[in-house]
Amino acid sequence: MGPDGIHPKLLKELSDVIAKPLTDLFNQSLLTGVVPEDWKLANVVPIYKKGSREESGNYRPFSLMSVVGKLMETMLKERIVEHLKTHRLQDQKQHGFTSGRSCQTNLIDFFDWVTNIIDTGGAVDIAYLDFSKAFDTVPHRRLINKLQSLSLDSNIVEWIRQWLSDRQQRVVVNGVYSAQGLVTSGVPQGSVLGPILFNIFISDIAEGINGKVCLFADDTKICNRVDVPGGLSQMTNDLGKLKKWSELWQLSFNVDKCKIMHLGRKNPRAEYRIFDTVLTSTSEERDLGVIISEDLRVSSQCNRAAGIAIRMLGCVGRGISSRKREVLMPLYRALVRPHLEYCVQYWRPYLQKDIDILERVQRRATKMVYGLKEKSYQERLNDLNMYSLEKDETEEI
Repeated sequence: MGPDGIHPKLLKELSDVIAKPLTDLFNQSLLTGVVPEDWKLANVVPIYKKGSREESGNYRPFSLMSVVGKLMETMLKERIVEHLKTHRLQDQKQHGFTSGRSCQTNLIDFFDWVTNIIDTGGAVDIAYLDFSKAFDTVPHRRLINKLQSLSLDSNIVEWIRQWLSDRQQRVVVNGVYSAQGLVTSGVPQGSVLGPILFNIFISDIAEGINGKVCLFADDTKICNRVDVPGGLSQMTNDLGKLKKWSELWQLSFNVDKCKIMHLGRKNPRAEYRIFDTVLTSTSEERDLGVIISEDLRVSSQCNRAAGIAIRMLGCVGRGISSRKREVLMPLYRALVRPHLEYCVQYWRPYLQKDIDILERVQRRATKMVYGLKEKSYQERLNDLNMYSLEKDETEEI
């Protein structure tokens, strides 16, 4: 719960009574540029990512904020999005926090370009770039400058300026609160406005870049064809331009986590640098949750997806005693199968051995249903009114 202690359900239940007073409050706040102090305070809950639990850098700071303030943010976000659409200012390379776009559209858009080159015998280098605490380090003054450059309503820009100014936060762990601290940079993770403000801030990162660029929020990748004259120098120049953008806008790369992947048989496997640091070459990279291999095969992704799904299926089996189809199948569809189908339109397997790895999970799940264990897989699917994963994926494509 946010610092105001108000549950969202309360506002919903009292909507008929408080709609008019809140409307007056929101209008007055926008016209005067005055943002209540409660709206600028956040309870930060650390969300574990991976690595050592003793390292603070392995936690994502998620901000719980005033519910009433988030209603105001929602209205402003809608006006900003409408302005960007009307004036065609949306970044076409950005797939994160953008209506109609997703991790899947990012992967399909980017690797359609890559595979078209590889299929004709070409070679491509991909740079996976990692920003260091991107959302937490956005400089407020530079962000406001970018908002003004978009010709947004001056009242909206001023409100956002005040909303970002003198922000306070406190960490909450197991019900214990830290002392409040001043926030001097960044957009709050967990706010409504944060994602769109970040997208606006990073929207010009690809200006002047010759290679293919795709973004999902701060996840950035760029590639160039490198088996043609000038290809290697173009990649080097593009990385140099990204370095200059990083310096100008004070959003630092974590160069230790930036990687290079070389694709194609004729790839010269060149060495690249950012800030005088040689980028590490990798044969596999996890891209938006999908494992990408330099040979573009999907076996590693199939093994990983099946492994996660099998473990989740085991948790379901151990967590409930019932083996009725009415209980097991909804849990399978909600908790297990999504791991087998995440972005599958991009990485759908074509080798039978990879298809079998995924199908094995569903085979095991259908065997768990009471009365079906002795039947064949196809009979179990017929009884449960289901299709094989292979058939479902083919029909969806």
